[in-house]
Amino acid sequence: MKSIRQPEFLPTTREEMLAAGFDELDILLITGDCYVDHPSFGVSIIGRLLVDCGYRVGLIAQPDWRDPEALKVMGRPRIGCGVTSGNMDSMVNIYTVGRRLRRDDCFSENGETGKRPPHALTVYAQLVRQAFPGIPVMLGGLEASMRRIVHYDYWQDKLRPSVLVDSKADILVYGMGERPTPEVFRRFAENAPLDGIRGTARLLGKKAAEAFDPGDAYLELPSLEETLANKDALMTATKLVEAEMNFQSGRGFYQRYGDRLLVVEPPPEPLTAEELDHVHELPYARLPHPKYKGRIPAFETIKDSIQAVRGCPGGCAFCGLVAHQGRHVMSRSEDSILREVDEISKKPFFRGTISDVGGAAGNIYQSRYDLDRCKRCKRSSCLFPVPCSTYICTGREIVHMLRRIRNHPKVKHVYINSGIRLDLALRQPELLREIIAHHVSGHLKVAPEHLDPKVLKLMRKSPAEEFYRFMEIFEKLSRECGKEQYLIPLFISNFPGCTEKEMKTVDDFLEKHHWSLQQVQDYIPLPMTMGGAMYYTGKAPDGTPIPVNRGLAERRPQIEVLKKKRSGPAAHRGEFRRRPPQKGNANRR
Repeated sequence: MKSIRQPEFLPTTREEMLAAGFDELDILLITGDCYVDHPSFGVSIIGRLLVDCGYRVGLIAQPDWRDPEALKVMGRPRIGCGVTSGNMDSMVNIYTVGRRLRRDDCFSENGETGKRPPHALTVYAQLVRQAFPGIPVMLGGLEASMRRIVHYDYWQDKLRPSVLVDSKADILVYGMGERPTPEVFRRFAENAPLDGIRGTARLLGKKAAEAFDPGDAYLELPSLEETLANKDALMTATKLVEAEMNFQSGRGFYQRYGDRLLVVEPPPEPLTAEELDHVHELPYARLPHPKYKGRIPAFETIKDSIQAVRGCPGGCAFCGLVAHQGRHVMSRSEDSILREVDEISKKPFFRGTISDVGGAAGNIYQSRYDLDRCKRCKRSSCLFPVPCSTYICTGREIVHMLRRIRNHPKVKHVYINSGIRLDLALRQPELLREIIAHHVSGHLKVAPEHLDPKVLKLMRKSPAEEFYRFMEIFEKLSRECGKEQYLIPLFISNFPGCTEKEMKTVDDFLEKHHWSLQQVQDYIPLPMTMGGAMYYTGKAPDGTPIPVNRGLAERRPQIEVLKKKRSGPAAHRGEFRRRPPQKGNANRR
């Protein structure tokens, strides 16, 4: 395939398409977010990667989902369409945990709401079918990953089939997508079969379902009908999927839908450091498209930050990364990160501060594994219930990287705002001292999430004692550095298994420290997460019944624990401080 010149921005109109030198598109991408040409936005990564592969790619952001004409502005693409709801699941984006409409959308211009529909993947895919009958359609992004099999939808309070059923798309890509997506469009272009592409899912018709031979490479998940009839089947499916997310040995799945069959291929291999560097160093404009005149809150948050890693070793029960990126950590090279610092430093908005270097956490960069020993591992977490002996992350490489960034001639400050994993930080004394001395912007986020041992076990989080120990070290090192710095701990209310009795442990801690939090994080059961399965079934993974708070009336007491205003001589507003401040302000994720 011939080389295609990367345009400044992927074209969004016919005029831009012609200016880019495209007489037609090969591929049209549709997203529910504003178009920000930056590697923190998945659709921008995929678009740039496809152009790098030689395709002429256009993008339509936040189209009018009621009008098929909104997709026709650049004509019918020659090969196919890719659809994503954006960087978030559309239902999380639109609705609060109380199932009420959110007041703003950080991925839309000026935070305006109403720019994307609920269940956006399905709506957009159907819109594509109306605009371009017969064209191949691929689904991708977080919503596709988290809804690739039968799943529980909290906002509708019911089970839903794979998003492939309602969307009628040809194929779904789960995970980050750089490996399978070019192969999908190559096969679209050649009208070739779509089977066997790792990191994808397809819905087979009756004849193809009858001919499908799973052999030993695929495991059967409980069918749609079985899951509807037996709540425990959702827990069974969740445990099976988590156990097969190992890219070295994970098997595929099949799931019956009447006489049809959903086939989910095994997870793809993670990108190498060189490949991850290449993806992040494609020629992004690193700015919102010029058509936007207002502020895009999500861009303001990440414009001067750097994504150093993919994946997360933690495997927390409430987190979607378990089924999306997996537990294998991919790290960029230090030189690539420094080149990105160079690029950021040239932008007109740069004022000398790199606001974050991290990913799922700020202290997992350059995680290493004994891949031979990991080959048959079925664990969902490298760190819970105890750290695996094959997982190594000393933090020394992070220290070296941070010092290099700090010495950049245009950089005044480098901060870690991704949050710190407590279970790792206590094993990284050199890094912990370096961060506290040089890389705290006044506040450091940590995520104990809870303090009761039973709830922490259900969450797959480390014991509360590690948080208490971390507080002591943070206090001591901050004092030695001569700095007044504050911890921002993150707590979750109403996680499955947490009653008012367990929540009192958190209440007592906050009361003891006169700690007031302006915002709270009430638990949201996300699709395809272990926490979501526990919420739906009312059972722990081992089958033990657990209490679950479901309605707002049941959930309100625990919410109020975190919202409570606490008085006293050392009253705080969301921060753990060495001494009472004159002014306070709470930060909350």
